[in-house]
Amino acid sequence: MGTLNELFDPDRVAVVGATTREGAVGRAVTSNLLEDFDGDTVPVNPNYDEVLGLPCVDGIDDADADVAVIVVPPSIVLDAIEACGEAGVRNVVVITAGFGETGEDGATREHRLAEIADEYELNLVGPNSLGIMSTPSGMNATFGPENALPGGLSFMSQSGAFVTAVLDWANDNGVGFKDVVSLGNKAVLDETDFVDHWGDDEETDVIIGYLEGIEDGREFIETARETAQDTPIVAVKSGRTSAGAQAASSHTGTLAGSEKAYEAGLDQAGVIRAESVDELFDAAGILGSQPLPDTDSVAIVTNAGGPGVMATDAVGDTGLDMASFDDDTTAALRESMPDEANIHNPVDVIGDADVERFREALEITVEDDGVGAALVLAAPTATIDFDELADAILDVSEEMDAPVAACLMGGDRTREPKQRLQARGIPCYFDPARGIESLATLAEYRDIKAREYAEPMSFDIDRERAHEILSSVRDRDDNRLGVEAMELLDAYGIPTPAGEIVDSPARAAEVAAGIDGGVVMKIVSPDILHKSDIGGVAVDIDDSDVADTYEDLITRARNYQPDATILGVQVQEMVDLDAGVETIVGMNRDPQFGPLLMFGLGGIFVEVMEDTTFRVAPVSEPEAREMTEEIQSAPLLRGARGRDPVDIDAVIGTIGRLSQLVTDFPAIMELDINPLVALPDADGANAAAVDVRLTVDPEELDQ
Repeated sequence: MGTLNELFDPDRVAVVGATTREGAVGRAVTSNLLEDFDGDTVPVNPNYDEVLGLPCVDGIDDADADVAVIVVPPSIVLDAIEACGEAGVRNVVVITAGFGETGEDGATREHRLAEIADEYELNLVGPNSLGIMSTPSGMNATFGPENALPGGLSFMSQSGAFVTAVLDWANDNGVGFKDVVSLGNKAVLDETDFVDHWGDDEETDVIIGYLEGIEDGREFIETARETAQDTPIVAVKSGRTSAGAQAASSHTGTLAGSEKAYEAGLDQAGVIRAESVDELFDAAGILGSQPLPDTDSVAIVTNAGGPGVMATDAVGDTGLDMASFDDDTTAALRESMPDEANIHNPVDVIGDADVERFREALEITVEDDGVGAALVLAAPTATIDFDELADAILDVSEEMDAPVAACLMGGDRTREPKQRLQARGIPCYFDPARGIESLATLAEYRDIKAREYAEPMSFDIDRERAHEILSSVRDRDDNRLGVEAMELLDAYGIPTPAGEIVDSPARAAEVAAGIDGGVVMKIVSPDILHKSDIGGVAVDIDDSDVADTYEDLITRARNYQPDATILGVQVQEMVDLDAGVETIVGMNRDPQFGPLLMFGLGGIFVEVMEDTTFRVAPVSEPEAREMTEEIQSAPLLRGARGRDPVDIDAVIGTIGRLSQLVTDFPAIMELDINPLVALPDADGANAAAVDVRLTVDPEELDQ
């Protein structure tokens, strides 16, 4: 696969399957190209001499095309793709459906399509695509009802219907695009390819997308991180619920990953996530037109007390701050505003304000060094002219280095002023919350650009020993490992309490005698995962009681599940849970993003409290540290309520070592260390992995 420049800027586009038949996709694509395309359109169909007045050729080898749009029946698509490859056409858009989205036969056909594309090094969009557009050349190679307006947004969507709906809305609202791509089933080109291309495209100001899934999460993260340093990326990701994920799968053949993986992956990629179409275009609009704020402090200037309070609430909801004015600003406002006005933030110029009072308040406010962004909020009154207010906002904004947004709350009288503001790059809304949320988007992107990405954490480990332990599942009827895999953690330097798995009362007593203080004893069985629920754990056992406790644990396990495989009893050094904080470190392998790390409050309450945070592995030291700071119970780690603070570095090190382990071994499908006891900073090991369980895919061990 080569550059995508020619895909979006071709001289000649061939429509393979062009036709004159009314209602046919081949006719719609040809007609759309004829409307505005600067280059040549070549119909390809052996059954016609001409299509819509254009000479028609029999085959793609006679078209001399840069891009081929395929609209033939699915049964002959593969032949058409191969003919493109033989003819030297390197860019192909497959509009035809009937592939991976339709079942096993379609999936087989799609797999073969991808093989042909790889053989001929084709840039292939689709199949099951609406098509593509690029406004600089007027190319509309879709079967949609209208072309896009020119602009600086490049838009990709996994839903063709979403493309047509968005374009219809955008044309009514004056929103323009540079490129538009209906991704379809993404058999070859996917979201990562287009993010990479548009990141190098000087005409693309903002990348936006509607996604139902991501093909290669790790590759997407790495590509988007680099792109987002210069070009903002905003995306709506559907399939957040289990029902939505199922609908996405049946719609495009996408195997949807977990919502937690997408939350973590998109955040690590530097993608701004929108929850609705309004949010998507609010974010895109302001990112493409306004500067980034230096601070999170917002000033609000309004003539309406209630909407001003709504905007102030929205500031708190988004995590921004209300700007605190310095003495000079306050004095200037006091001198220029009526006594009834509120000269503190939000600045209320009151209901009888005219445009000049608005202008003066705004000019004074934005000169304050503590103001990072401003929202101008106006409700209709007899004394305010929205056309003149729009002029005042535009005048002041030209002198500002900080971003400004407007809210003109009204109907018909606001329509033309809003259009003039937006045409000059000032986003304008009816809802004050949308204005504040858009300003928050600028702050979010500023923080994304400021990120410094470190290399993943790496340690000296015993990989050979780890592989040996994981391979033990080959000799078992079950692919789950429990405390019998504690040595796996040792091989990666994750601290564990002293202990051993024993198979007799005598050996249990012998091991316990070598451990200072009380011991913990646990039944070891791959068939009994929740050992505490059956009385399979005994704590603080004296040496004199170890042998009897061994017998009791075995008996309880046999009574609970007679056919269970019993591997023995673990005799382990007892960790003082009261001296530290029980946390959990775990991993679940996501279909798209790979190993998804979890950290949170652990112990028996982990599933009840759900106080967890996630990252896609491998993680860097700063990312692991952020995980320890994000959970709601983070104050416990720092020493809340008189407790000693735990050794955070020991916890971070454990997260990093687990990250390396699950990255090194794709065979590990899931793994939990629960609890990982975080202990106070002192000499010796300051974290202890007390229990572990994991699931291994034996077939992946030798990959």
